[in-house]
Amino acid sequence: MDHSNISLTLEVWRQESASANGKFVTYKVDDVSPEMSFLEMFDVLNERLIREGQDPIAFDHDCREGICGSCSMHINGRPHGPWHATTVCQLHMRAFKNGDTIVVEPWRAKSFPVIKDLMVDRSAFDRIIQAGGYVSVNTGNVNGVDANAIPVEKDKADTAFAAATCIGCGACVAACKNSSAMLFMSAKVSHLALLPQGAPERKDRVLNMVAQMDKEGFGSCTFTGACEAVCPKEISITNISRLNKEYLNAGMTVDKR
Repeated sequence: MDHSNISLTLEVWRQESASANGKFVTYKVDDVSPEMSFLEMFDVLNERLIREGQDPIAFDHDCREGICGSCSMHINGRPHGPWHATTVCQLHMRAFKNGDTIVVEPWRAKSFPVIKDLMVDRSAFDRIIQAGGYVSVNTGNVNGVDANAIPVEKDKADTAFAAATCIGCGACVAACKNSSAMLFMSAKVSHLALLPQGAPERKDRVLNMVAQMDKEGFGSCTFTGACEAVCPKEISITNISRLNKEYLNAGMTVDKR
């Protein structure tokens, strides 16, 4: 493998605020190590911009380990970039060739308004979780009750765990032609619906979370699978089918009082 440093052209979306007009700005970056992460490359570029007295490019990041869901960049038309099942922070520059032009944009969705440059407001996801993505039962061992003491079938436990790996990054919304949040929603509903700890709020949870999702302005799901294709945690769209089933059952049996 060639480990020579490379030179790239970046077309980066710059936008001062949600209400301001944005535009692409071209930046040349040289001597980029293929061992750098994509965000480290942006760090180097920002250091240069600061030295030159320019405004650095704003972008979200936190853990840089692929688990927090903060990083969010649309790279050459694909959320999180070209590598499968990889977040932006885990994408390395060896994914690109010397002389490449890379187009970098924020998530594009009405429900994710731009804060600045590549940063978007994903608090809509937080409000959906607040509407029902929780359990009320005591799962600790303070009163002698431990969650691990409740038997759960292995296949249900595995499926719930797989759904629970969703990091809420929003790539599913960014990839969807309808800006649907159904993959995110279905992961949050599924991992609690499959476990006994999620049973007390099971019906109210799905009804309230779907209502909040609609209130936030996310689009409808037409099951094209784009969300699953770009999800860095490979959340399955079978969860969407489970969400639809949960919603239908809850709507037919929930207490209307």
